[in-house]
Amino acid sequence: MPTYPQRRYHAAMPTTAARPYNRVLLKLSGEALGGPGEGKATGIDPAEIASIAREIKAAVDTGVQMAIVVGGGNYIRGESIAKIGHIHRATADYMGMLATVINGMALKEALQAAGADCRVLSAIDIRAVAEPFIRGRALRHMDKGRVVILAGGTGNPLCTTDTAAALRALELDCQVILKATKVDGVYTADPKKDPTAKRYDSLTFMEAITKNLKVMDMTAFTMCQERNLPILVFDFKQPHAIKRVVSGEKMGTLIKAG
Repeated sequence: MPTYPQRRYHAAMPTTAARPYNRVLLKLSGEALGGPGEGKATGIDPAEIASIAREIKAAVDTGVQMAIVVGGGNYIRGESIAKIGHIHRATADYMGMLATVINGMALKEALQAAGADCRVLSAIDIRAVAEPFIRGRALRHMDKGRVVILAGGTGNPLCTTDTAAALRALELDCQVILKATKVDGVYTADPKKDPTAKRYDSLTFMEAITKNLKVMDMTAFTMCQERNLPILVFDFKQPHAIKRVVSGEKMGTLIKAG
């Protein structure tokens, strides 16, 4: 019988001193798309999502391949809804997954308006608006220079989008998780509450666990630790922050193996 060569997926361009990453995963919270109103369900702010799209476009123009996992907290948080009562936690979590699809669709439109080619892939089957997540398909899209937006979380209840970010980053052979926040790194305490809090430039996974630093949920964090996948926590609100971190500029806090 004839044999066929197996397709090998790889980053389109080699790493360089100016661009140390081939492929990254950007983790965006739903609140990042909602504008003012931190901690509240604020929907989508058109100006905010357009600004984020321009920042992502500038980053991918450096040649890096990018996957994005987006949350849904600007619409709904499954855990919070379930605590109110009447709605089972699993149902509430599926509602949250649908919120991430809404955000993924909006981000796709904003990225296309900014000139970036992109696709939305969903872990839950919703083919009218998103492709199903298939690893090979996601890799092919990135090989073609497209941004891949990964919606629907892991497709399972009781899992956060942090866990989805860790899972997808490992599946897609990403070299780092870029966790976009509104704080410029990981601190010894909450800098909004403690003016003496100090920022870490870098941490090991074990240090973060020992110090009980809330970087990601423990399931996601453990996955990264076991597979030695670095996490870079940075303030995406700084000018050109995403482009700067994918270009290797020292920003935020890098968490990696010791």
